[in-house]
Amino acid sequence: MRLPGTRYQEHGWEHVRKLLGRCSLQAFAHAGLSLLPDANADDLQLALYVDLVAEALHTGARAARAEAPGNSYGDSVAELALSLLYELQARPGDWSAFRAAVAAEHARSGPFWERAGGEAILRKKVNDMFAVLRDKVDADNYQAACARPCSANKIYTYRMLDTAYGEIARIFGNWQAHLAQVSAILGREVDAAPIEVRQMKSIAACRPEWVIRWSESLAQFGAGPGPLHTRSKRFASLKNSPARIAELMTEIGDYEELSSNRDQDWLHDAGEAAEWLEDLWRVLDAPAGPQPDQILPPAEDEFDGSALSDAPPDDAGSDTGSDAGSDAERAAASALSLPPRFMQLARAAQEAGSWTARQLANESMAVRLAVYLKLMGSADDTYPSQWLDPATGELPTMAQLAALDQLSLPTLRKRRDAAISVLLAAAPPRKE
Repeated sequence: MRLPGTRYQEHGWEHVRKLLGRCSLQAFAHAGLSLLPDANADDLQLALYVDLVAEALHTGARAARAEAPGNSYGDSVAELALSLLYELQARPGDWSAFRAAVAAEHARSGPFWERAGGEAILRKKVNDMFAVLRDKVDADNYQAACARPCSANKIYTYRMLDTAYGEIARIFGNWQAHLAQVSAILGREVDAAPIEVRQMKSIAACRPEWVIRWSESLAQFGAGPGPLHTRSKRFASLKNSPARIAELMTEIGDYEELSSNRDQDWLHDAGEAAEWLEDLWRVLDAPAGPQPDQILPPAEDEFDGSALSDAPPDDAGSDTGSDAGSDAERAAASALSLPPRFMQLARAAQEAGSWTARQLANESMAVRLAVYLKLMGSADDTYPSQWLDPATGELPTMAQLAALDQLSLPTLRKRRDAAISVLLAAAPPRKE
């Protein structure tokens, strides 16, 4: 779930929580837990805890979990864990609540962390502390981003509705196996594929009455009553406020749609802006005349692919007549998942004055590439990028080259071997 200003509500939170829990246990093992029940040492405990956990996070910063993406904004799991740890130092009340919970458990069971399973109990209390803290931090950041009031409970409500949407989408996606529950959610009997399955493409299209009925249906189809139908008063008001549910889900859906483009639309606009500026420069550079200003056609660039294709080198061999790229070449390249102008660009990229190009002047480009493939291998730092298959970063295979040259594979091998013989015969003898 993404909301303005929030950083801890997405898929990476589980990894952040587990990383903080593991590093916290390391910190407690290093410093000892005897100070935790002491209410008079809160400040000392918190400072020591933050230092030790931060050190553990830095030590394991290169681990796979630490480097995993924590959210869609580019923060890693380790970065999110470290920033939330420092937020704890700025909010000592959450540490005091954690210390009080440990002290209460200690009063009931003594030093529980020394018994079997005690680490799991301690880790759960750490997880609870950071779970509350992340909602407080995201609520503050939401208020700063939107200038609207927000509390940790409201962030929790957003997350509950996002989870409800995910569960409804899962049930709708396998509606055949959940006919009775789908009927209960939709409020009508379902005996064929419901149109709502296709209509609900995002949380913004999820109807609030579906969420209420889904929560109600969990008492029959789930492990217990749903979040809107428990004895807890946290969501009691939502059960009778479908308009409020719709408002919250629409906000989640709108922001996710806004932030999910990953800048693709902006990059497209940037390309159009660059083209517009080039047109403007051509107009400004043109000499003034009696005619009104107008957009001039773009001048040919010596590095432009079209210019290269229109003016091939004189000794490009048997390919000179097709440097513009024939339809057959483009069709063959496309069928092989290569760029349509692959053969044209490959010919243009070869150094026409090189010794090898002169010796193989009468051979097609596919035969020349087959020679390089045989003599130097599929990958070499000297190969121009235009010769490489974008999917593999290597020269095309013999089968691909045969298809590009419209030859059978045995024929291409014979021509390749003959070309290699020409090169060996023309090579100057080595001096002893």
